[in-house]
Amino acid sequence: MTDTQPRFRDFNLDEQLQRGIDELGFEHCTGIQGEALPKTLKGHDLIGQAQTGTGKTAAFLITAIQRMLENPIPHEQRYASEPRVLALAPTRELALQIARDAEALTRFSNHNVVTTVGGMNYDRQRQQIRHEAIDILVATPGRLLDFLGSKDVFLDQLDLLILDEADRMLDMGFIPDVKKIIRHCTPRERRQTVLFSATFNQDVLNLASMWSENAEFIEIEPETKAAERVEQHFYTVGDNDKFKVLVNYLNRHDVSRAIVFANRRDQTRRLDEGLRQRGVSSALLSGEIAQNQRLKTLNNFKSGRVRVLVATDVAARGIHVENVSHVFNYNLPDNPEDYVHRIGRTGRAGAYGTSVTLAGEDDSFVLPELETYLDQKLSFVRPPDDLMTQISDARTARSESTETEQETGSE
Repeated sequence: MTDTQPRFRDFNLDEQLQRGIDELGFEHCTGIQGEALPKTLKGHDLIGQAQTGTGKTAAFLITAIQRMLENPIPHEQRYASEPRVLALAPTRELALQIARDAEALTRFSNHNVVTTVGGMNYDRQRQQIRHEAIDILVATPGRLLDFLGSKDVFLDQLDLLILDEADRMLDMGFIPDVKKIIRHCTPRERRQTVLFSATFNQDVLNLASMWSENAEFIEIEPETKAAERVEQHFYTVGDNDKFKVLVNYLNRHDVSRAIVFANRRDQTRRLDEGLRQRGVSSALLSGEIAQNQRLKTLNNFKSGRVRVLVATDVAARGIHVENVSHVFNYNLPDNPEDYVHRIGRTGRAGAYGTSVTLAGEDDSFVLPELETYLDQKLSFVRPPDDLMTQISDARTARSESTETEQETGSE
């Protein structure tokens, strides 16, 4: 970040919070942080449009922690089950990432961060919220509703409500749940509300106006809609040849760590099975995988024990893994923003990356919208001959006959 952006020290934050920021190596704000913090630190409600990876998580967490430090409540006046800050996220991975960031920022302020998400130990979470004074509660809607229904958690003492990726919550059908949750919260005129969304359609704007009070609006456009440090390749591939091209690319190019994106769970399942049958170190990340297994898979991917992660878009939200050399689009996503999110998993932290898109006949329907969104004409070519040769791994000759069935079924 250039020195044209304000420094965190310019905001006169509490030294306990500032030490946490310093420990993370943050000095200058990102664009969203520089725009948001002057407003949120004054207590204003905020509706912000910002993409994943712009630093919005730190923006709302710094606001939350500073607010609690400025208005401390003596421990003897605190009760278990009553969080001061609630951060709602649409996916477990994103919620866990927010919680990790919150724990890092509260390292010296000793605020208690609690996470309630589905797919993890219910009783352990229940005991924690029943018996601990909670400063920041990070939750996904379904599990939080469970605890509200059982009267294990109460939101009537909330100072700050954070809604992250509101458009994703809308897409995933969580809005009825979120509405029920907000009915349990401190009234909007007595709390601060911060809402972030990658897009502002009319539905999101309507919800934002219902849930906030005289909110400030900010919009941070990504510097480039497609990552500058990602070399993008677009191949026109028949549906029956996609898997062959993918395996040959993985075997014949310097692919150190890769994510393969597909649009549906059944596609990812077949791809993962097929890759492992052909000797590729692969693992599956989709919504049908139990949360403890998902965490284990991510750790194996980060450590290098797994070379290729096969994932759906929803499962990959909030995942930040360094040194991903390649991203493969086994098919194009229906939403152009998901394409940008996918290729943004590589070329991170100053490194360069490569994205490879395999476009079949069905993908042609989403091309015009993607080109409009990226504001560029995409050039598709036939894969090089070495990618079109038969897969030579002898151990998997028995599964070769099922390749056509896999590919046809996955499309």
